[in-house]
Amino acid sequence: MEGDAFGSGTARVDTKVLQSFQRSFVQVQSIFDQNRLLINEISQNQESCVPDGLTRNVVLIRELNNNIRRVVDLYADLSTNFSRSAEATTAAAASEGDSTVRSDPRATGGLKRNRPM
Repeated sequence: MEGDAFGSGTARVDTKVLQSFQRSFVQVQSIFDQNRLLINEISQNQESCVPDGLTRNVVLIRELNNNIRRVVDLYADLSTNFSRSAEATTAAAASEGDSTVRSDPRATGGLKRNRPM
């Protein structure tokens, strides 16, 4: 399995990254579930036109906005972690002489663009 991104050289790192992704996605799903409940309550309060319900909507909408910020932060962290993981995997593969990391221009299928000087 040597040379495989999940092979011996990077398996420990990849497992940690995958576990981190899993935890983040579970957190995101939990926030989405909470948001669904908030949105339902906001809608019910809006439809009922009861003053207390409409006042409560202000608090609920703030909570919804905070949840959305948390999701954005989680996705930003996921993106950063994914980039770092991809860089680490590429570096590990290059150091192991993996054939998937190629500097040969023919490896791109002849799609190399030449830019005018």
